[in-house]
Amino acid sequence: MRIVAGERKGLRLDAPPGRDTRPTSDRLRESLFSVLGDVAGLRVLDAFAGSGALGLEALSRGARHAVFCETSWPAMRVLRANVERLGYAGQSELRRQDGRRRIAADAGGGASYELLLLDPPYRMLPALQAPFSLHLPQLLVPGGLAVIEGPAGSEPLELPLTLDTTRVQGAARLTVYRNG
Repeated sequence: MRIVAGERKGLRLDAPPGRDTRPTSDRLRESLFSVLGDVAGLRVLDAFAGSGALGLEALSRGARHAVFCETSWPAMRVLRANVERLGYAGQSELRRQDGRRRIAADAGGGASYELLLLDPPYRMLPALQAPFSLHLPQLLVPGGLAVIEGPAGSEPLELPLTLDTTRVQGAARLTVYRNG
């Protein structure tokens, strides 16, 4: 895996060992960011970070700050190493925390983001319908975007956000929602 574009284009990203983490491919990230367009200056939450590929891609493309959440120690070690190697420690906040808890805590605490990158383990998606419906509208600024990655054969979650677009590439579906 490599950073696809931006100031760190071409730099290598490590992936956590084993099969517990499914990193978003370079091609899928390229497709996603072509849909998103300019992310310069945005505050980003990468709630199920794994290697951090999505949030680091956003930082490379000009996002001003990224919060990364990950529960696995091996993934967190790789994430920390990726952030440091790319030179984004000053623009990053790393939390060893479940993404669902972070979303709920930030929504309840008044935090807000312009971009949510949500790539949970696919088996979790059905259980995330209710918490995402409850918290994502509070967490996103007006006009903010939430991106959810799921399996290609799945239907987009029904959320109280505007479905902007959905794309299938390989084994994955990217769905982009807009707040308002």
